Amino acid sequence: MCLTPLGLARAVISPNTSAEPIPLAGSIDHANDEDADSDAGDSMHMSEQEHGHVRRLIFTSHLLSTWNSRVFEFGAFLFLANIYPDTLLPASIYALARAASAAVLSPWIGSYIDKTDRLRAVRISIVGQRVAVALSCVALYLLARFESMRSGVDSTLFLAGLALLACVEKLSAVLNTISVERDWVVIVAGGHEERLRDLNAQMRRIDLFCKLIGPLAIAFVDGASPEVAIMATGCMTMMSVLVEYWTIARVYNFVPALQAPKEVASTRTDRTMATKIKSSLAGTAIYIKHRAFLPSLALALLYLTVLAFGGQMLTYLLSLGLSSGLIGVLRGISAIFEMSATWIAPRIMSHIGPVRSGIWFINWQILCVSIACAFFWLDYNPTVAAIGTVTAVIASRVGLWGFDLSAQMIVQEEVEPIHRGTFSSQEFALQNVFEMLAFASTIVFPRPAEFKYPATISAGAVAVAGVLYAVFVRSRRGHLLHWSKCVERHGKKSGAHGWTRVPGHEIADQADDPEHELNGLLPAAGRA
Repeated sequence: MCLTPLGLARAVISPNTSAEPIPLAGSIDHANDEDADSDAGDSMHMSEQEHGHVRRLIFTSHLLSTWNSRVFEFGAFLFLANIYPDTLLPASIYALARAASAAVLSPWIGSYIDKTDRLRAVRISIVGQRVAVALSCVALYLLARFESMRSGVDSTLFLAGLALLACVEKLSAVLNTISVERDWVVIVAGGHEERLRDLNAQMRRIDLFCKLIGPLAIAFVDGASPEVAIMATGCMTMMSVLVEYWTIARVYNFVPALQAPKEVASTRTDRTMATKIKSSLAGTAIYIKHRAFLPSLALALLYLTVLAFGGQMLTYLLSLGLSSGLIGVLRGISAIFEMSATWIAPRIMSHIGPVRSGIWFINWQILCVSIACAFFWLDYNPTVAAIGTVTAVIASRVGLWGFDLSAQMIVQEEVEPIHRGTFSSQEFALQNVFEMLAFASTIVFPRPAEFKYPATISAGAVAVAGVLYAVFVRSRRGHLLHWSKCVERHGKKSGAHGWTRVPGHEIADQADDPEHELNGLLPAAGRA
Protein backbone atom coordinates (compact mmCIF):
# COMPACT_ATOMS: atom_id res chain seq x y z
CA MET A 1 0.00 0.00 0.00
CA CYS A 2 1.36 3.42 -0.95
CA LEU A 3 0.51 6.19 1.52
CA THR A 4 1.91 9.11 -0.41
CA PRO A 5 -0.73 11.71 -1.24
CA LEU A 6 0.69 12.42 -4.67
CA GLY A 7 -1.31 9.53 -6.06
CA LEU A 8 -4.48 11.04 -4.58
CA ALA A 9 -3.86 14.52 -5.94
CA ARG A 10 -5.84 14.10 -9.15
CA ALA A 11 -8.89 12.92 -7.23
CA VAL A 12 -8.88 15.94 -4.95
CA ILE A 13 -7.41 18.70 -7.13
CA SER A 14 -10.03 19.26 -9.81
CA PRO A 15 -10.09 22.94 -10.69
CA ASN A 16 -13.26 24.25 -12.27
CA THR A 17 -12.15 26.68 -14.90
CA SER A 18 -15.18 26.65 -17.12
CA ALA A 19 -16.95 29.62 -15.59
CA GLU A 20 -16.11 33.20 -16.38
CA PRO A 21 -14.69 35.10 -13.39
CA ILE A 22 -17.01 37.53 -11.64
CA PRO A 23 -15.36 40.71 -10.34
CA LEU A 24 -15.99 41.64 -6.73
CA ALA A 25 -19.32 43.41 -6.83
CA GLY A 26 -19.54 44.91 -3.39
CA SER A 27 -21.18 42.10 -1.46
CA ILE A 28 -18.91 43.37 1.30
CA ASP A 29 -18.13 47.04 1.71
CA HIS A 30 -14.39 47.73 1.52
CA ALA A 31 -13.03 50.50 3.67
CA ASN A 32 -9.73 50.34 1.87
CA ASP A 33 -10.27 49.87 -1.86
CA GLU A 34 -6.67 50.74 -2.65
CA ASP A 35 -5.47 47.68 -0.72
CA ALA A 36 -7.94 45.50 -2.59
CA ASP A 37 -6.75 46.92 -5.90
CA SER A 38 -3.12 46.34 -5.03
CA ASP A 39 -3.91 42.72 -4.22
CA ALA A 40 -5.50 42.18 -7.59
CA GLY A 41 -2.43 43.44 -9.44
CA ASP A 42 -1.42 41.42 -12.42
CA SER A 43 -3.37 38.39 -11.14
CA MET A 44 -6.59 40.02 -12.33
CA HIS A 45 -5.34 39.81 -15.89
CA MET A 46 -4.51 36.09 -15.78
CA SER A 47 -6.41 34.02 -18.30
CA GLU A 48 -8.46 31.06 -17.14
CA GLN A 49 -5.73 28.71 -18.37
CA GLU A 50 -3.02 30.57 -16.45
CA HIS A 51 -5.18 30.79 -13.36
CA GLY A 52 -5.89 27.06 -13.59
CA HIS A 53 -2.15 26.33 -13.72
CA VAL A 54 -1.51 28.44 -10.62
CA ARG A 55 -4.43 26.75 -8.85
CA ARG A 56 -3.00 23.30 -9.50
CA LEU A 57 0.36 24.33 -8.11
CA ILE A 58 -1.04 25.87 -4.94
CA PHE A 59 -3.42 22.93 -4.43
CA THR A 60 -0.55 20.45 -4.80
CA SER A 61 1.51 22.29 -2.20
CA HIS A 62 -1.50 22.55 0.11
CA LEU A 63 -2.36 18.87 -0.33
CA LEU A 64 1.14 17.75 0.64
CA SER A 65 1.30 20.15 3.58
CA THR A 66 -2.13 19.17 4.90
CA TRP A 67 -1.64 15.45 4.31
CA ASN A 68 1.61 15.34 6.26
CA SER A 69 0.16 17.52 9.01
CA ARG A 70 -2.98 15.38 9.44
CA VAL A 71 -1.09 12.09 9.30
CA PHE A 72 1.42 13.19 11.92
CA GLU A 73 -1.19 14.93 14.09
CA PHE A 74 -3.14 11.68 14.43
CA GLY A 75 -0.16 9.36 14.22
CA ALA A 76 1.76 11.01 17.06
CA PHE A 77 -1.04 10.27 19.54
CA LEU A 78 -1.38 6.75 18.15
CA PHE A 79 2.35 6.12 18.52
CA LEU A 80 2.45 7.50 22.07
CA ALA A 81 -0.54 5.31 23.01
CA ASN A 82 1.35 2.24 21.76
CA ILE A 83 4.58 3.24 23.51
CA TYR A 84 2.85 4.08 26.82
CA PRO A 85 -0.21 1.76 26.86
CA ASP A 86 -0.87 2.09 30.60
CA THR A 87 -1.11 5.86 30.90
CA LEU A 88 -2.58 8.83 29.04
CA LEU A 89 -0.21 11.30 30.70
CA PRO A 90 2.43 11.49 27.90
CA ALA A 91 -0.21 12.03 25.22
CA SER A 92 -2.02 14.60 27.39
CA ILE A 93 1.17 16.58 28.03
CA TYR A 94 2.03 16.42 24.34
CA ALA A 95 -1.42 17.69 23.28
CA LEU A 96 -1.48 20.44 25.90
CA ALA A 97 1.97 21.74 24.94
CA ARG A 98 1.04 21.74 21.25
CA ALA A 99 -2.20 23.65 21.73
CA ALA A 100 -0.78 26.06 24.31
CA SER A 101 2.10 27.06 22.04
CA ALA A 102 -0.35 28.04 19.29
CA ALA A 103 -2.57 29.93 21.73
CA VAL A 104 0.31 31.95 23.20
CA LEU A 105 2.66 32.45 20.26
CA SER A 106 0.33 32.80 17.26
CA PRO A 107 0.11 36.62 17.63
CA TRP A 108 3.88 36.92 17.13
CA ILE A 109 3.61 34.75 14.02
CA GLY A 110 1.05 37.15 12.58
CA SER A 111 3.33 40.11 13.11
CA TYR A 112 6.16 38.18 11.43
CA ILE A 113 3.97 37.38 8.40
CA ASP A 114 2.99 41.02 7.95
CA LYS A 115 6.64 42.13 7.81
CA THR A 116 8.31 39.26 5.93
CA ASP A 117 8.67 38.38 2.27
CA ARG A 118 5.82 36.03 1.36
CA LEU A 119 7.95 33.27 -0.16
CA ARG A 120 10.41 33.32 2.73
CA ALA A 121 7.61 32.95 5.30
CA VAL A 122 6.04 29.96 3.54
CA ARG A 123 9.38 28.25 2.95
CA ILE A 124 10.27 28.62 6.63
CA SER A 125 6.92 27.06 7.52
CA ILE A 126 7.55 24.12 5.18
CA VAL A 127 11.04 23.42 6.49
CA GLY A 128 9.96 23.94 10.11
CA GLN A 129 7.14 21.42 9.80
CA ARG A 130 9.14 18.79 7.96
CA VAL A 131 12.23 18.95 10.19
CA ALA A 132 10.11 18.87 13.36
CA VAL A 133 8.13 15.85 12.13
CA ALA A 134 11.26 14.00 10.96
CA LEU A 135 13.05 14.49 14.30
CA SER A 136 9.89 13.51 16.18
CA CYS A 137 9.68 10.30 14.17
CA VAL A 138 13.29 9.49 15.04
CA ALA A 139 12.56 9.98 18.75
CA LEU A 140 9.32 7.97 18.57
CA TYR A 141 11.07 5.15 16.71
CA LEU A 142 13.78 4.95 19.38
CA LEU A 143 11.16 4.86 22.14
CA ALA A 144 9.20 2.16 20.32
CA ARG A 145 12.32 0.12 19.53
CA PHE A 146 14.13 0.26 22.86
CA GLU A 147 12.04 -0.41 25.95
CA SER A 148 14.79 0.82 28.27
CA MET A 149 14.23 4.39 27.04
CA ARG A 150 10.60 4.42 28.23
CA SER A 151 11.42 4.93 31.88
CA GLY A 152 13.57 7.13 34.08
CA VAL A 153 15.47 10.18 32.90
CA ASP A 154 15.62 9.03 29.27
CA SER A 155 11.83 8.92 29.04
CA THR A 156 11.49 12.39 30.56
CA LEU A 157 14.05 13.87 28.17
CA PHE A 158 12.46 12.23 25.13
CA LEU A 159 8.98 13.44 26.12
CA ALA A 160 10.27 16.97 26.71
CA GLY A 161 11.94 16.90 23.30
CA LEU A 162 8.79 15.58 21.63
CA ALA A 163 6.69 18.30 23.29
CA LEU A 164 9.12 20.98 22.07
CA LEU A 165 9.10 19.58 18.53
CA ALA A 166 5.29 19.45 18.65
CA CYS A 167 5.29 23.17 19.41
CA VAL A 168 7.59 23.87 16.45
CA GLU A 169 5.43 21.74 14.15
CA LYS A 170 2.20 23.40 15.28
CA LEU A 171 3.56 26.94 14.97
CA SER A 172 4.98 26.17 11.53
CA ALA A 173 1.57 24.82 10.50
CA VAL A 174 -0.08 28.03 11.73
CA LEU A 175 2.47 30.09 9.79
CA ASN A 176 1.74 28.10 6.62
CA THR A 177 -2.04 28.22 7.02
CA ILE A 178 -2.24 31.97 7.65
CA SER A 179 0.21 32.78 4.87
CA VAL A 180 -1.41 30.63 2.19
CA GLU A 181 -5.12 30.60 3.10
CA ARG A 182 -5.49 34.18 4.29
CA ASP A 183 -2.99 36.02 2.06
CA TRP A 184 -1.76 34.09 -0.99
CA VAL A 185 -5.23 32.85 -1.95
CA VAL A 186 -6.67 36.38 -1.91
CA ILE A 187 -3.90 37.64 -4.18
CA VAL A 188 -4.08 34.67 -6.56
CA ALA A 189 -7.85 35.28 -6.91
CA GLY A 190 -6.91 38.65 -8.41
CA GLY A 191 -10.01 40.53 -7.30
CA HIS A 192 -12.50 37.98 -8.70
CA GLU A 193 -15.13 36.92 -6.19
CA GLU A 194 -15.94 33.66 -7.97
CA ARG A 195 -12.29 32.65 -8.11
CA LEU A 196 -11.87 33.41 -4.41
CA ARG A 197 -14.95 31.36 -3.48
CA ASP A 198 -13.70 28.45 -5.57
CA LEU A 199 -10.18 28.62 -4.14
CA ASN A 200 -11.49 28.70 -0.58
CA ALA A 201 -13.85 25.78 -1.19
CA GLN A 202 -11.18 23.63 -2.85
CA MET A 203 -8.65 24.36 -0.09
CA ARG A 204 -11.20 23.35 2.55
CA ARG A 205 -12.10 20.27 0.50
CA ILE A 206 -8.45 19.22 0.58
CA ASP A 207 -8.32 19.81 4.35
CA LEU A 208 -11.36 17.62 4.98
CA PHE A 209 -10.15 14.92 2.58
CA CYS A 210 -6.81 14.67 4.37
CA LYS A 211 -8.51 14.83 7.77
CA LEU A 212 -10.51 11.71 6.86
CA ILE A 213 -8.13 9.62 4.74
CA GLY A 214 -4.80 10.47 6.42
CA PRO A 215 -5.63 9.06 9.88
CA LEU A 216 -7.27 5.97 8.34
CA ALA A 217 -4.18 5.25 6.25
CA ILE A 218 -1.67 5.61 9.08
CA ALA A 219 -3.92 3.66 11.48
CA PHE A 220 -4.05 0.80 8.96
CA VAL A 221 -0.24 0.65 8.76
CA ASP A 222 0.09 1.04 12.54
CA GLY A 223 -2.17 -1.99 12.99
CA ALA A 224 0.36 -4.06 11.06
CA SER A 225 3.51 -2.57 12.62
CA PRO A 226 3.85 0.59 14.76
CA GLU A 227 7.53 0.88 13.88
CA VAL A 228 6.81 0.75 10.14
CA ALA A 229 4.09 3.37 10.61
CA ILE A 230 6.55 5.71 12.34
CA MET A 231 9.13 5.24 9.59
CA ALA A 232 6.49 5.73 6.88
CA THR A 233 5.40 9.02 8.48
CA GLY A 234 8.98 10.28 8.63
CA CYS A 235 9.79 9.22 5.07
CA MET A 236 6.65 10.81 3.62
CA THR A 237 7.32 14.12 5.31
CA MET A 238 10.91 14.28 4.03
CA MET A 239 10.00 13.20 0.50
CA SER A 240 7.44 15.98 0.16
CA VAL A 241 9.76 18.85 1.14
CA LEU A 242 11.26 19.43 -2.30
CA VAL A 243 7.89 19.20 -4.08
CA GLU A 244 6.27 21.67 -1.65
CA TYR A 245 9.28 23.96 -1.89
CA TRP A 246 9.22 23.92 -5.70
CA THR A 247 5.46 24.27 -6.23
CA ILE A 248 5.07 27.21 -3.86
CA ALA A 249 8.05 28.94 -5.51
CA ARG A 250 6.40 28.44 -8.92
CA VAL A 251 3.23 30.11 -7.67
CA TYR A 252 5.27 33.00 -6.28
CA ASN A 253 7.16 33.50 -9.54
CA PHE A 254 4.03 33.18 -11.68
CA VAL A 255 2.01 35.84 -9.78
CA PRO A 256 3.85 39.20 -9.73
CA ALA A 257 1.49 40.59 -7.07
CA LEU A 258 2.91 38.09 -4.57
CA GLN A 259 6.38 39.53 -5.14
CA ALA A 260 5.34 43.10 -4.33
CA PRO A 261 7.08 44.42 -1.20
CA LYS A 262 4.85 44.59 1.85
CA GLU A 263 3.90 47.78 3.59
CA VAL A 264 4.74 47.74 7.29
CA ALA A 265 2.87 49.67 9.93
CA SER A 266 6.01 50.46 11.86
CA THR A 267 9.73 50.53 11.13
CA ARG A 268 10.87 50.10 14.71
CA THR A 269 13.59 47.50 15.15
CA ASP A 270 13.72 47.45 18.96
CA ARG A 271 13.43 43.82 19.99
CA THR A 272 13.18 44.14 23.78
CA MET A 273 10.62 41.99 25.56
CA ALA A 274 8.62 45.08 26.54
CA THR A 275 8.37 46.09 22.88
CA LYS A 276 7.29 42.59 21.87
CA ILE A 277 4.57 42.57 24.51
CA LYS A 278 3.42 46.03 23.43
CA SER A 279 3.38 44.85 19.80
CA SER A 280 1.28 41.84 20.77
CA LEU A 281 -1.20 44.04 22.63
CA ALA A 282 -1.33 46.37 19.64
CA GLY A 283 -2.20 43.38 17.46
CA THR A 284 -4.98 42.42 19.86
CA ALA A 285 -6.33 45.98 19.69
CA ILE A 286 -6.28 45.88 15.87
CA TYR A 287 -8.19 42.60 15.99
CA ILE A 288 -10.86 43.73 18.46
CA LYS A 289 -11.47 47.10 16.79
CA HIS A 290 -11.62 45.69 13.26
CA ARG A 291 -14.94 45.58 11.41
CA ALA A 292 -14.40 41.83 10.75
CA PHE A 293 -13.92 41.06 14.47
CA LEU A 294 -17.40 39.68 15.18
CA PRO A 295 -17.53 37.07 12.37
CA SER A 296 -13.97 36.04 13.23
CA LEU A 297 -14.78 35.68 16.94
CA ALA A 298 -17.96 33.77 16.10
CA LEU A 299 -15.93 31.33 14.00
CA ALA A 300 -13.35 30.88 16.76
CA LEU A 301 -16.09 30.15 19.31
CA LEU A 302 -17.19 27.13 17.30
CA TYR A 303 -13.95 25.39 18.37
CA LEU A 304 -15.37 25.16 21.90
CA THR A 305 -17.21 21.95 21.16
CA VAL A 306 -17.32 18.29 22.07
CA LEU A 307 -20.16 17.66 19.60
CA ALA A 308 -17.88 16.44 16.84
CA PHE A 309 -16.29 13.12 15.98
CA GLY A 310 -13.22 13.87 18.06
CA GLY A 311 -11.71 11.97 20.97
CA GLN A 312 -14.22 13.13 23.56
CA MET A 313 -17.38 12.18 21.69
CA LEU A 314 -15.84 8.95 20.40
CA THR A 315 -15.09 7.93 24.00
CA TYR A 316 -18.68 8.71 24.95
CA LEU A 317 -20.10 6.66 22.07
CA LEU A 318 -17.86 3.72 22.95
CA SER A 319 -19.15 3.88 26.53
CA LEU A 320 -22.69 3.47 25.15
CA GLY A 321 -21.66 0.19 23.54
CA LEU A 322 -21.17 1.30 19.94
CA SER A 323 -18.47 -0.68 18.17
CA SER A 324 -15.35 1.01 16.85
CA GLY A 325 -16.29 -0.17 13.35
CA LEU A 326 -19.70 1.50 13.54
CA ILE A 327 -18.14 4.68 14.87
CA GLY A 328 -15.74 4.61 11.93
CA VAL A 329 -18.67 4.37 9.51
CA LEU A 330 -20.44 7.26 11.27
CA ARG A 331 -17.28 9.33 11.08
CA GLY A 332 -17.10 8.64 7.36
CA ILE A 333 -20.72 9.75 6.88
CA SER A 334 -19.93 12.90 8.85
CA ALA A 335 -16.98 13.58 6.54
CA ILE A 336 -19.27 13.28 3.50
CA PHE A 337 -21.59 15.91 4.99
CA GLU A 338 -18.61 18.14 5.74
CA MET A 339 -17.33 17.80 2.18
CA SER A 340 -20.79 18.60 0.81
CA ALA A 341 -20.60 22.01 2.50
CA THR A 342 -17.66 22.91 0.25
CA TRP A 343 -19.99 22.66 -2.75
CA ILE A 344 -23.14 24.03 -1.12
CA ALA A 345 -21.57 27.13 0.45
CA PRO A 346 -20.01 28.61 -2.73
CA ARG A 347 -23.29 28.22 -4.60
CA ILE A 348 -25.31 29.96 -1.88
CA MET A 349 -22.69 32.71 -1.55
CA SER A 350 -22.85 33.31 -5.30
CA HIS A 351 -26.56 34.11 -4.92
CA ILE A 352 -26.78 36.01 -1.63
CA GLY A 353 -23.18 36.86 -0.68
CA PRO A 354 -21.06 35.62 2.25
CA VAL A 355 -22.70 37.87 4.88
CA ARG A 356 -26.20 36.44 4.40
CA SER A 357 -25.01 32.89 3.72
CA GLY A 358 -23.22 33.01 7.07
CA ILE A 359 -26.45 33.71 8.97
CA TRP A 360 -28.17 30.81 7.19
CA PHE A 361 -25.39 28.35 8.02
CA ILE A 362 -24.91 29.41 11.65
CA ASN A 363 -28.67 29.16 12.26
CA TRP A 364 -28.68 25.67 10.78
CA GLN A 365 -25.85 24.67 13.10
CA ILE A 366 -27.63 26.16 16.14
CA LEU A 367 -30.74 24.15 15.28
CA CYS A 368 -28.80 20.88 14.87
CA VAL A 369 -26.66 21.16 18.02
CA SER A 370 -29.72 22.18 20.03
CA ILE A 371 -31.46 18.98 18.91
CA ALA A 372 -28.32 16.96 19.72
CA CYS A 373 -28.11 18.55 23.16
CA ALA A 374 -31.82 17.94 23.83
CA PHE A 375 -31.34 14.17 23.52
CA PHE A 376 -29.00 14.26 26.52
CA TRP A 377 -31.64 15.84 28.76
CA LEU A 378 -34.86 14.21 27.55
CA ASP A 379 -35.85 10.85 28.97
CA TYR A 380 -34.93 8.54 26.11
CA ASN A 381 -33.26 5.15 26.28
CA PRO A 382 -29.52 5.19 25.46
CA THR A 383 -29.98 3.75 21.97
CA VAL A 384 -32.50 6.39 20.88
CA ALA A 385 -30.40 9.13 22.50
CA ALA A 386 -27.27 7.95 20.68
CA ILE A 387 -29.05 7.78 17.31
CA GLY A 388 -30.61 11.21 17.76
CA THR A 389 -27.39 12.83 18.95
CA VAL A 390 -25.23 11.35 16.19
CA THR A 391 -27.75 12.25 13.47
CA ALA A 392 -27.99 15.86 14.64
CA VAL A 393 -24.21 16.20 14.99
CA ILE A 394 -23.66 14.85 11.47
CA ALA A 395 -26.22 17.29 10.06
CA SER A 396 -24.61 20.18 11.95
CA ARG A 397 -21.33 19.72 10.04
CA VAL A 398 -22.86 21.30 6.94
CA GLY A 399 -23.63 24.42 8.96
CA LEU A 400 -20.18 24.45 10.55
CA TRP A 401 -18.16 24.33 7.35
CA GLY A 402 -20.61 26.48 5.42
CA PHE A 403 -20.24 29.17 8.07
CA ASP A 404 -16.47 28.64 8.11
CA LEU A 405 -16.25 29.38 4.38
CA SER A 406 -18.58 32.38 4.68
CA ALA A 407 -16.69 33.91 7.61
CA GLN A 408 -13.34 33.20 5.97
CA MET A 409 -14.37 35.06 2.83
CA ILE A 410 -15.57 38.02 4.91
CA VAL A 411 -12.22 38.17 6.69
CA GLN A 412 -10.27 37.81 3.44
CA GLU A 413 -12.14 40.69 1.81
CA GLU A 414 -12.42 42.95 4.86
CA VAL A 415 -8.93 42.77 6.35
CA GLU A 416 -6.32 45.05 4.80
CA PRO A 417 -3.18 43.34 3.41
CA ILE A 418 -1.01 45.13 5.97
CA HIS A 419 -2.94 43.49 8.84
CA ARG A 420 -3.79 40.05 7.42
CA GLY A 421 -1.17 38.17 9.39
CA THR A 422 -1.85 40.03 12.64
CA PHE A 423 -5.62 39.61 12.37
CA SER A 424 -5.58 35.93 11.40
CA SER A 425 -3.02 35.01 14.05
CA GLN A 426 -5.22 36.52 16.75
CA GLU A 427 -8.11 34.43 15.44
CA PHE A 428 -5.99 31.27 15.42
CA ALA A 429 -4.87 31.95 18.99
CA LEU A 430 -8.51 32.23 20.08
CA GLN A 431 -9.37 29.02 18.25
CA ASN A 432 -6.73 27.16 20.23
CA VAL A 433 -7.88 28.74 23.50
CA PHE A 434 -11.46 27.63 22.89
CA GLU A 435 -10.26 24.18 21.83
CA MET A 436 -8.35 23.88 25.11
CA LEU A 437 -11.50 24.95 27.00
CA ALA A 438 -13.38 22.14 25.25
CA PHE A 439 -10.81 19.66 26.56
CA ALA A 440 -11.05 21.28 29.99
CA SER A 441 -14.82 20.72 30.03
CA THR A 442 -14.32 16.95 29.79
CA ILE A 443 -11.61 17.11 32.44
CA VAL A 444 -14.08 18.76 34.83
CA PHE A 445 -16.83 16.31 33.78
CA PRO A 446 -14.85 13.15 32.94
CA ARG A 447 -17.52 10.44 33.34
CA PRO A 448 -19.64 9.40 30.32
CA ALA A 449 -22.79 9.99 32.38
CA GLU A 450 -21.71 13.64 32.72
CA PHE A 451 -21.09 14.17 29.01
CA LYS A 452 -24.35 16.10 28.77
CA TYR A 453 -22.71 19.03 30.58
CA PRO A 454 -19.85 19.53 28.08
CA ALA A 455 -22.41 19.00 25.30
CA THR A 456 -24.59 21.77 26.73
CA ILE A 457 -21.58 24.07 27.00
CA SER A 458 -20.83 23.34 23.34
CA ALA A 459 -24.39 24.16 22.30
CA GLY A 460 -24.19 27.38 24.32
CA ALA A 461 -20.97 28.36 22.54
CA VAL A 462 -22.64 27.88 19.14
CA ALA A 463 -25.61 29.98 20.29
CA VAL A 464 -23.30 32.79 21.45
CA ALA A 465 -21.49 32.61 18.10
CA GLY A 466 -24.85 32.98 16.39
CA VAL A 467 -25.72 36.05 18.47
CA LEU A 468 -22.34 37.67 17.73
CA TYR A 469 -22.75 37.06 14.03
CA ALA A 470 -26.32 38.38 14.11
CA VAL A 471 -25.01 41.60 15.67
CA PHE A 472 -22.50 41.86 12.82
CA VAL A 473 -25.19 41.28 10.19
CA ARG A 474 -27.49 43.81 11.85
CA SER A 475 -24.75 46.45 11.91
CA ARG A 476 -23.77 45.72 8.31
CA ARG A 477 -27.19 45.47 6.68
CA GLY A 478 -29.34 47.43 9.12
CA HIS A 479 -31.65 44.43 9.57
CA LEU A 480 -31.71 40.66 9.89
CA LEU A 481 -34.97 40.14 8.00
CA HIS A 482 -36.80 42.24 5.45
CA TRP A 483 -39.63 43.19 7.78
CA SER A 484 -41.10 45.60 5.25
CA LYS A 485 -41.33 42.80 2.70
CA CYS A 486 -42.86 40.45 5.27
CA VAL A 487 -45.45 43.08 6.24
CA GLU A 488 -46.18 43.79 2.59
CA ARG A 489 -46.74 40.11 1.83
CA HIS A 490 -48.90 39.66 4.92
CA GLY A 491 -50.95 42.71 3.98
CA LYS A 492 -51.56 41.38 0.49
CA LYS A 493 -52.74 38.05 1.88
CA SER A 494 -54.98 39.41 4.64
CA GLY A 495 -56.11 42.66 3.04
CA ALA A 496 -54.57 44.71 5.88
CA HIS A 497 -53.96 48.40 5.32
CA GLY A 498 -52.22 51.25 7.05
CA TRP A 499 -48.58 50.37 6.23
CA THR A 500 -46.70 52.76 4.00
CA ARG A 501 -43.43 51.84 2.31
CA VAL A 502 -40.84 54.59 2.30
CA PRO A 503 -39.89 55.38 -1.32
CA GLY A 504 -36.47 54.07 -2.31
CA HIS A 505 -36.17 51.44 0.44
CA GLU A 506 -37.00 48.58 -1.89
CA ILE A 507 -34.22 49.59 -4.26
CA ALA A 508 -31.79 50.02 -1.38
CA ASP A 509 -32.68 46.61 0.03
CA GLN A 510 -32.12 44.90 -3.29
CA ALA A 511 -28.82 46.68 -3.83
CA ASP A 512 -27.62 45.72 -0.36
CA ASP A 513 -29.00 42.21 -0.40
CA PRO A 514 -29.91 40.36 -3.59
CA GLU A 515 -32.44 38.15 -1.87
CA HIS A 516 -34.47 37.78 -5.02
CA GLU A 517 -31.66 35.67 -6.47
CA LEU A 518 -32.49 32.92 -3.97
CA ASN A 519 -35.43 32.02 -6.18
CA GLY A 520 -33.22 29.63 -8.12
CA LEU A 521 -32.18 27.83 -4.93
CA LEU A 522 -35.21 27.62 -2.64
CA PRO A 523 -38.91 26.86 -2.98
CA ALA A 524 -41.31 29.73 -2.49
CA ALA A 525 -42.11 28.66 1.05
CA GLY A 526 -38.48 29.08 2.05
CA ARG A 527 -37.99 32.62 0.71
CA ALA A 528 -38.57 34.59 3.93
